[in-house]
Amino acid sequence: MLFKWKKGITAVLALTLLLTGCGKEGAVVAGASVTEARGIGLLTEMAVSALPLADEQVSRAKAEMLSVKEEIKVLVTPEVTLVMVGDILMHMPVNNSGRMADGSRNFDHLFAYTKDMIEAADIAIVNQEVILGGPELGISGYPRFNTYYEVGDALVNAGFDVILHATNHSLDRGREGIENCLSFWEENYPDIAVVGIYGSAEAQEEIYVCEQEGIKIAILNYTYGTNGLPFPAGMPYAVNLLNRERIAADVSRAKEMADFVVLCPHWGTEYVLKETQNQRDWAAFFMECGVDLVIGTHPHVIEPVEMLRDEDGNEMLVYYSLGNYVNATAGEDSDIGTRMLGAMATVTLSRNGEGEVYIKEYGAEPLVTYFSADRRTVLVYPMEQFTDEMAADSFTIKRDRKFSPAYCQEIWEQVFGDLSGGNLSGEALP
Repeated sequence: MLFKWKKGITAVLALTLLLTGCGKEGAVVAGASVTEARGIGLLTEMAVSALPLADEQVSRAKAEMLSVKEEIKVLVTPEVTLVMVGDILMHMPVNNSGRMADGSRNFDHLFAYTKDMIEAADIAIVNQEVILGGPELGISGYPRFNTYYEVGDALVNAGFDVILHATNHSLDRGREGIENCLSFWEENYPDIAVVGIYGSAEAQEEIYVCEQEGIKIAILNYTYGTNGLPFPAGMPYAVNLLNRERIAADVSRAKEMADFVVLCPHWGTEYVLKETQNQRDWAAFFMECGVDLVIGTHPHVIEPVEMLRDEDGNEMLVYYSLGNYVNATAGEDSDIGTRMLGAMATVTLSRNGEGEVYIKEYGAEPLVTYFSADRRTVLVYPMEQFTDEMAADSFTIKRDRKFSPAYCQEIWEQVFGDLSGGNLSGEALP
């Protein structure tokens, strides 16, 4: 007999009746999440303890309870949710938006309208485009960025677990930038994973693996280059570069350590809404190596999502670019509005009947940067919350007269297709 787990007293009573002899033996609970299944076990124990049963009935009920709990462990399918956002691009208006009245800095506002989505995920990843070198190295925007340590505080407060730092701006402040940034993370948030930049050759060799619900996930990060800036003397390990030999070796080791491999490349061509042949060539190589999920950054605009399949039936999901999470582009380009539209990748992992981890569902949530006309306010909204009034009162519209919620929706559909409600969603076969 199969019981669908439903919240509330009904499920508890049903299980209690079953365990006390009013149901068939061998009952199981199906369709429950791990959290719900654990709740079943606890509530069942509570229910049995509260019943006025004879000793022999208690013994039999407890035996049945243990049997059901063991079956729950086997039958519950674990699920892990993963989200990732694109570039945290700290132009000077974004840096200045964190200035508080008392002179301190706080950037929590950048995540005020997305924090719930970030915190709800089991694993949340962010591409920290620019180095956290601190004010002692000079705060700056384009073309050689450096930002406040408090940006890191805001990332943690928002709920991010993994910080990607391998970008073309990783060496904008040279050795001191790398060292200051790593020291900030190590001294203040040692439990937060930082990948892509390293303070030693030994650290670069480490493969980051996290575990959720018994599923082990490796996360790798590489960049195409560093804008021509040379590596600091004696630090060839400072930044992970897209190098086939290194990636093949890293992925091979990651597959030995983890059930699922995520690779986040900083690649592509800026401001192009379509992946390049170079990106497709790299994606093919990643798939040959055995990568399961690719989530790309760098183009500063969104690019397509594609499920690749090889002749052996293997699958690899590719998000070619998530675009910017936040930015305050102020140039004269007539298509600046496209840079204000970003995506939050959403992926659910599960296990199939053979115990293999696969992508059960995938999608993306559209996000829009609001950059006020007075250049003082920078906020990020889910696109459904972004209004015509906000667009009309933005600095962006002065540079791109097309900018509006409808325009953002048009770009979203142009890149991802005609999507119901502005959301991309898909389902992979187990």
